[in-house]
Amino acid sequence: MKKLKLDELNRVDIEEFKKQDKLPIVVILDNVRSMHNVGSVFRTADGFALEKVILCGITAQPPHREIEKTALGATQSMDWQHYDNTLDAVNDLRKDGYEIIAIEQAQNSIMLNAFRPDHTQKYALIFGNEVNGVADEVMKHIDQCIEIPQFGTKHSFNIVISTGIVLWDFFAKIKL
Repeated sequence: MKKLKLDELNRVDIEEFKKQDKLPIVVILDNVRSMHNVGSVFRTADGFALEKVILCGITAQPPHREIEKTALGATQSMDWQHYDNTLDAVNDLRKDGYEIIAIEQAQNSIMLNAFRPDHTQKYALIFGNEVNGVADEVMKHIDQCIEIPQFGTKHSFNIVISTGIVLWDFFAKIKL
């Protein structure tokens, strides 16, 4: 077995990517502090061909060298938007027909493996701050909460790992 070279991967260019059908998911970053995490989420969102990334509050915005270290150009391919307040983003997306889902450990959360996305629904997935998670005031305005099952001694995954796990799960359940 041999690894494929970059030119053998048959990836679309940015222009083609912008035109292709997208997974009906928007990722909302609620006051994410690390620019490396922000860049990695952009790269993951590009990998799954999501509709958009929404950056809220203190979450850094492109262009920035520290974001690009991990985004590797995905800030150019992905549509993105910034909101000063996460609740404003949630309200706008709800008006546009998105179901609002926090990815968080919370009372009455649904385990990711048990969640079944509706193939006709659009989703806005909120990933929170590295220390405090999704803000309490935002949690009051969500439609559902999904929790990633965990079995070790740590209390949470890094936001980038959480994003990858959840997006792969949604992709597999919607597209495969």
